Amino acid sequence: MDFPMFHLDFIGNRMVVAITAIIHILINHPMAVGAIPMVTFLEWRAHKKGLVAVDDLLYKITFVFFIITTSVGAMTGVGIWFTTSLVNPDAIGSLLRVFFWAWFIEWIIFVLEVSFIMIYFLTWKKYRGERKKTHIRIGLVLGILSWLTMAIISGILGFMMNAGGWQPFFRVWTPNSSLFTAFFNPLYLPQLLFRTPFAFMTAGLFFLFLLPFLHKEKDRVHQFIVRILGIWTLFFAPLTVAAGFWYWKRIPAYMAEQAPVALTTQNFTQWYQTLLYILLGVSILFLLILLVGSIVPKRFPKLLMVVPFLAAITLLGYFERVREFIRKPYVIQDYMYANGLRVQDYDLYKEDGILPHATFVSHHSVTEENKLEAGKDVFMVTCSRCHTMAGINSVNTKFDDLFPDRQWDEQQISAFMATMHNVRPFMPPFPGNDAELDALAAYIVASQNRHFRLEGPQSTGLTDY
Repeated sequence: MDFPMFHLDFIGNRMVVAITAIIHILINHPMAVGAIPMVTFLEWRAHKKGLVAVDDLLYKITFVFFIITTSVGAMTGVGIWFTTSLVNPDAIGSLLRVFFWAWFIEWIIFVLEVSFIMIYFLTWKKYRGERKKTHIRIGLVLGILSWLTMAIISGILGFMMNAGGWQPFFRVWTPNSSLFTAFFNPLYLPQLLFRTPFAFMTAGLFFLFLLPFLHKEKDRVHQFIVRILGIWTLFFAPLTVAAGFWYWKRIPAYMAEQAPVALTTQNFTQWYQTLLYILLGVSILFLLILLVGSIVPKRFPKLLMVVPFLAAITLLGYFERVREFIRKPYVIQDYMYANGLRVQDYDLYKEDGILPHATFVSHHSVTEENKLEAGKDVFMVTCSRCHTMAGINSVNTKFDDLFPDRQWDEQQISAFMATMHNVRPFMPPFPGNDAELDALAAYIVASQNRHFRLEGPQSTGLTDY
C-alpha cells in the first residue's frame, strides 16, 4: 500500500515470480545442492581406485553444472529478489524485518559458494596426484556451502507457511517473537529433511540423463558411474518419500485440504483417479530403470532415463507449485494475505475503505462520477497480485465460468466477491467497504465485452497513480 503498484496483465504477476523461482529450484537443487556432494564423492572414489578416465568424465559433468549454476542459476536467484520485490514489496519488507541477519548470512555464504565453485572447477586439472586430496576437500567445503544456502532459505519458507505462533521449536528457553523461534518454526526440519535427499536423488537422475551424451562408450568408466549413481539414487529415493510424508503431516490441516486444487485445477475431482494411476505407473517404471542400472549396468537402457528425468523435474516443479498454493490465502501465515495486506488491518479497511489508505492510486474515495476509475484502483490494490483482466488467471475467465452465456450482473458479482473466500478458501476476503466492492464489480462488468488488458502503473506512469 505504501509502494507503487506493478502489474503485467498478459502473464500475471504471480506467474512471473513462479517461473523465475521454479527455474531457480530446478537448477539449484539438483545441480548445486545435490550434484556437488555427489561429484565430490565420485571424485574421491575414482581417485581411490586410480580411475583417471572417470575423473575426466567428472570434469565434463562439472563443467555443465558450473556453467548453468553460475549463469542461469545465479541470475534467477537474484531474479527472485527482483520479481518478489516488484510484486509484493510489503511481504518482502516484513520478512526482512524478521530474517535480516539470516539473509545477511545467506548472502555471505552465497558469495563464498560462487567463489568456491570457480576454484573447484578451475583447479580441477591442476590438482592431480597428491594434490587431488586438496581438490576433494575444496569440493567438500563447496557442498557444505551449497547445502547451507538451502538450509537457511528453508527456515524462511517454513515460517511463511507455519509461523507456529513464534513458539520455540526446540524445548529451550528463548523469548517469543525472536529470530530463533521464527527460523526454527514447526515446518523447518520436515522441509529441510525433505529437500536434502530430494536434491541428492534428482542430482543422480540428472547425471544419469547426461551420461550418454558425455560418455557414449559402455566401458569400465560407464559401468563404474552407472552402478554408483544407481545405488546413490535408490538410497535417497525412500528417504525423500519418508521425509515428504513427515513434511505433509506437519503442514496445517487447511493447507492439506487445498492440495488437490494445487495439484491440478478446481475440477480436480473429475479426473483424480486417472492422475493417480499415471503417477503409480511412472513411479514403478522409475524404480525398475534404476534397479536395472545398478545391478546390470551394461544393459542400462539409456533412452529410458528420459522417464525418471522428466518425472523428477515434474515432481520438483509441482512441489514448489503446491507449496506456494496451499499457503493461500496468506503470503505469510496469519499475518499477511496474498494481496499484500495485513490481516490486522482488515477491520480498519472495512470501516474506512481501502482507497483512503492507498498511496499510489488515482482516487481515494468512490463517487458516482469516478466509479469505474475507482474500481480500477481497487482492482490494482486488492486483486492484481494474483489476477489479470485478460491474461493468465484473469477475472474475465473466472466470471465467464460462473455466468456462461449471459450478461454479468453487478449485484451478483458484488455479492459473490463479498463471500468468495467461503467457497474458495485460497482467496483472501475482500478488504474494502461496500462502495469499493460495488465499484470493483462495476469495473469488472464494464470489461466483460471488451476483455481489455490492464496496463500497470509502470506503463502509464506514476503520475496517474
